[in-house]
Amino acid sequence: MEFKIPFTFAKKDILKKRAKPFQKYIRYRGKSYLSEILNSCDVDLNRREYLAICIRSFIFSFLFLYIVSTTLLGLLSVRHYFLIGLGIALMFSFFILFSQLVYPRVFLERRQRDIEKNLLPALEDIVVQLNSGIPLFSVLVNISYSGYGELSSEFKKAVKRINAGAPEQKVLSDISKKNPSQFFKRTLWQISNGLNAGSDMTQVVRDSIKSLNEEQMIQIQSYGNKLNPLMVFYMLAAVIVPSLSIAFLTIFSSMVNLPETTTKVFFGALFIAVVFIQIMFLGLIKSRRPSLL
Repeated sequence: MEFKIPFTFAKKDILKKRAKPFQKYIRYRGKSYLSEILNSCDVDLNRREYLAICIRSFIFSFLFLYIVSTTLLGLLSVRHYFLIGLGIALMFSFFILFSQLVYPRVFLERRQRDIEKNLLPALEDIVVQLNSGIPLFSVLVNISYSGYGELSSEFKKAVKRINAGAPEQKVLSDISKKNPSQFFKRTLWQISNGLNAGSDMTQVVRDSIKSLNEEQMIQIQSYGNKLNPLMVFYMLAAVIVPSLSIAFLTIFSSMVNLPETTTKVFFGALFIAVVFIQIMFLGLIKSRRPSLL
């Protein structure tokens, strides 16, 4: 999963270089929330560099949008086009700035969900390979080249460091500290502790799978409980209210003799509202899906 800052088209190194003059306007902080998130995202950007990129993007997007919007509005002979263009440019520029500021957190959550989604299948794969007599390091290599998304990427980092001479226990412990997924952290801690204690790694991984299966069942039950009020909301907002609105608009338009254009506008607005509610509902369902599924 690539860390791609929204509304930017260049690579991170180029963006960092272009935004360097803006870093002097940003106060240095040794430890901050954004710094921790960027560190967990495992990107080569610190807080000042990322904020400088956001500020530069905001300024250039504002200037570009202001010039384009005022030019178009001027050609259309719109009154006060300078003020209207200013409002349009500010609105979209702040939207771009907000999207970029929240992106590290969004990226971290997506990465976490991708890791947790593949965690159980990967652990079951590890158990099968350990039962076949394959050494743990070879198992890590195999998992790193399997299709487990971000989980495979994490194991690739571990394999690279182990090949460089670092102890397996220390590598797994270090990776767990930077990883956003609590379940993955706990699993790596158990494996690391098992290596330190000389335990049977097959049993250690099986215990992790058992613990995750229990957590998965809890998440499924919680997910089912959350779906009930969502279904009521969906029936109310996407079925009952639109049906009543259509009936009301039909009767009202015939009683007061509304113009055809106005009636079409009302029905069109109702259709757009229903589509928006459908999309919002799908987003809510997706966001509440258990991370271990």
